[in-house]
Amino acid sequence: MEKPPLPSDEDGIGVGESRSVTELLDLGVQGTSREGAAGDDRPAWDSKLQYVLAQVGFSVGLGNVWRFPYLCHQNGGGAFMVLYVLLLLLVGVPLFFMELAAGQCIRQGSIGVWKHISPKLVGVGFSSCMVCFFVALYYNVIIAWSLFYMGNSFQSPLPWEQCPINITSNTTVKECSDSSPTSYFWFRKALDITDSIAESGEFNLIMTGCLLAAWTIVCLAMIKGIKSSAKVMYFSSVFPYVVLFIFLIRGLMLDGAKEGIAYMFYPKIEIWGEVQVWRQAATQVFFALGLGYGSVIAYSSYNPYHNNCHRDALMVSCINFMTSVLASLVVFVVLGFRAKNIALNCVTQNLGRLTDMAMHGSSQHWWPWFNVSDPTSVTIPEYREWFHHYGSQVGPNITDCNLDEEMSKGVEGTGLAFIAFTEAMALFPASPLWSTLFFLMLLNLGMSTMFGTMQGILTPLMDNFSLLGRHKTALTVCSCALGFVIGLLFTQRSGNYFVTMFDDYSATLPLIIVVVFETFAVAWVYGADRT
Repeated sequence: MEKPPLPSDEDGIGVGESRSVTELLDLGVQGTSREGAAGDDRPAWDSKLQYVLAQVGFSVGLGNVWRFPYLCHQNGGGAFMVLYVLLLLLVGVPLFFMELAAGQCIRQGSIGVWKHISPKLVGVGFSSCMVCFFVALYYNVIIAWSLFYMGNSFQSPLPWEQCPINITSNTTVKECSDSSPTSYFWFRKALDITDSIAESGEFNLIMTGCLLAAWTIVCLAMIKGIKSSAKVMYFSSVFPYVVLFIFLIRGLMLDGAKEGIAYMFYPKIEIWGEVQVWRQAATQVFFALGLGYGSVIAYSSYNPYHNNCHRDALMVSCINFMTSVLASLVVFVVLGFRAKNIALNCVTQNLGRLTDMAMHGSSQHWWPWFNVSDPTSVTIPEYREWFHHYGSQVGPNITDCNLDEEMSKGVEGTGLAFIAFTEAMALFPASPLWSTLFFLMLLNLGMSTMFGTMQGILTPLMDNFSLLGRHKTALTVCSCALGFVIGLLFTQRSGNYFVTMFDDYSATLPLIIVVVFETFAVAWVYGADRT
């Protein structure tokens, strides 16, 4: 029987139509060539290294530094890692490969890919673009925060090392002394935050300027398409690894690093019975690989037709996971150092109080336990053993010095980078140098992800709207300008509340819906049994 002719671009592939993989690939190449988006006119990566760095740079972002360590810490340590790897292999890698193959074979952005499979599914591509845009809005605000902190790192001592002095009373600001210098600097100096989301307050002019600088950097890097952004990737994708290894080597030398690593890897197998943990692990897989954004499809659409995307899917997924583990090691050795310093200071302060109480004859419980001549020789386990026996008898001024409790504080979201980590770095020798390196690393991680996010917006629009395709520079500038104007919502004094809201709701459920429809398109509209 004679093989039926391939459908035209307008025909699409309907439900139940039988096409072989070869026919689908031919359809992608022919269709895109007719639209002038593929073939000789379509940009291409200069080398395979450029492409791999771009995909790694997009998938490895700020979430690897704070979201993964936080989830690992909250959900059973090593047990969560095993669960994450399981879902990565069963769900993440196959979906990642599906997006790589779709973009490479059809050679279009997210809109064009699903439009070729079925015109009725073009909304999936537009949904990906909208998710990318919402994420870009608040993601660039985090980059602006990194710029602000990096700018403040070029001074000694660091402005968040000590509490400021109240000029009128010549005493330490009470709010700062009640919390910590890093928390006070973050909430009162950097954000100047209001009490609630309903109280907007005026614009934070410094953060507005940092946001403008962030969007300007993104615009300049994207303005010439993948050629310019790919060259930036050579630095922005590699530099964070250099800094992470430097921090890891330095961190392993710190007192408390062993406790931090033990806290990270200690397995709590019982968490596997909680549905919430499975949901968080699956969501992190989506975030880590950038599934549903359309950026993976956009980057792979500039690949040669016969590129080995099987190997790419496995390689990028493995690099992403190993980066998460590396970042978690860095985070927990530094947090272990911070927590142990706080706990030891707690022991010293309480021993001082006990000494005063003993001198006034109010307590003698500590004499058989501790070396009076050298309070610094008292270990945390020794103090906690004493506190367990006598703590309730000496009054509320004597507190427990729990290392695990200190480890659990400030290990969530932006608080990890801008409060807990900055507090730990303030204890380092040459702290301005370490602070500058850390925030420069965050800036590079954020920028490489932003490049991919913007490609997920610009590539589909240029591929499917010829007018926009002919005016790439104007489209890029207008997109970045629009992102900055809407992003002013986040530079109000209440802006941090909106960042949290966008982070919680703008990408989680929409991403899952987009990926479900992508899977439906390949498995049912095209047909998984024909792959």
